[in-house]
Amino acid sequence: MAVGLMIMSERELNRIEVLSQVTRGAMTAVTAANVLGLSRRQVHRLLKDFQTGGPCAIRHKARGRKSNNGIDPAVREFAVTLVREKYSDFGPTFAAEKLAEDHDLKVSRETLRKWMQDAGIWLSRKQRRTFHQPRLRRECLGELIQIDGSDHRWFEDRGPACTLLVFIDDATSTLMQLRFVTSESTFSYFEALDLYLTAHGKPVAFYSDKHSVFRVAQQGAKTGHGMTQFGRAMNELNIEILCANSSQAKGRVERANRTLQDRLVKELRLAGISDMVAANAFLPGFMTRYNARFAKIPRRPDNLHRPMNIEPGRLRDVFCLRDERYVGTQLAFSFERQRIILTENEITRRLAGKYVDSYAFPDGRLEFRWQGVSLPYSVFDKDQRVTHAAITENKHLSAGYCQVVDSRLCFPVKGVDHAVISAV
Repeated sequence: MAVGLMIMSERELNRIEVLSQVTRGAMTAVTAANVLGLSRRQVHRLLKDFQTGGPCAIRHKARGRKSNNGIDPAVREFAVTLVREKYSDFGPTFAAEKLAEDHDLKVSRETLRKWMQDAGIWLSRKQRRTFHQPRLRRECLGELIQIDGSDHRWFEDRGPACTLLVFIDDATSTLMQLRFVTSESTFSYFEALDLYLTAHGKPVAFYSDKHSVFRVAQQGAKTGHGMTQFGRAMNELNIEILCANSSQAKGRVERANRTLQDRLVKELRLAGISDMVAANAFLPGFMTRYNARFAKIPRRPDNLHRPMNIEPGRLRDVFCLRDERYVGTQLAFSFERQRIILTENEITRRLAGKYVDSYAFPDGRLEFRWQGVSLPYSVFDKDQRVTHAAITENKHLSAGYCQVVDSRLCFPVKGVDHAVISAV
């Protein structure tokens, strides 16, 4: 006798077991109804089917049959093809709307979501979830310094919001440098970095996010040689700069920011500090207390900070904004929406068609140099206007053509000694 395989659900198997006990007289129909959660009449109906047809009669009659509400496989294939060709980066909800609007194909978003998942077009939230594996600490102090700027209302309602620049050692979680600044900018990081290098020396590398201070946003930029001003300064100081791909990658400084936003805010409140000048003076003592509480012992005792070995004047030229400018035939070029005109001398006469270096310092000073030699220059303001009383030296206004009499322009007129036009 051939034996076939019969598939049943857990509920159906439970019913067969209970009905078998009723058939053997081990259980009454009333008890079976309570156990199965059915009415007594329904139990008698199932019992009758079980006694006449056996266990197969308990199986659901629709098992293995096509659903009356099922969608034709051709429709499913057509919908998946449309989504794959035109809406592959759409979510199920938006894709379902587009199928209904543009193709008159109405499919519920959940049905379409399942189709897209089965076809590998859409990943569920669980499938899209990413896990960031913890990164081991560096072994030595100064091997890697994480840097970040934390925008916050550090003085609560007592003062304006500002930014705290945080330098933290990766190996020990030691706060190496804190500095309150107005905002994250190249000059503000240069200011904090100058203090850091003076106090500790040069680390092996800095680890930052992809802020525009550290990373060139437009790779095809014509200036900068593919690096930012901060990157150029780190290159000159022989310090490596690394950019994290996510906030989790630089989790130590991110967690330190959250701790500082809690503890430092309260410390400033207790000290009655409401401005950046007083806050920066308060920070050294706070860092000492913080490090005594939270700093870790490194795996190796070596300190990898290196001495500066650089002259103060040279460091000033590093912590500035540097660029190049092409000198035209008139010994002039544009810089920051201004027209710079080099003063003609023995050096500048040879600079037409060449590039000069620009140095913009934090105090607003501006220098232009050629092979390290500072060049004299003047600024031509394109927006300046000449008043009627002003006299401009020009080839059209020669000495024989006009004269100045008591701050008035005098033009020679036939038959008149002088025609005086008063300045307005």
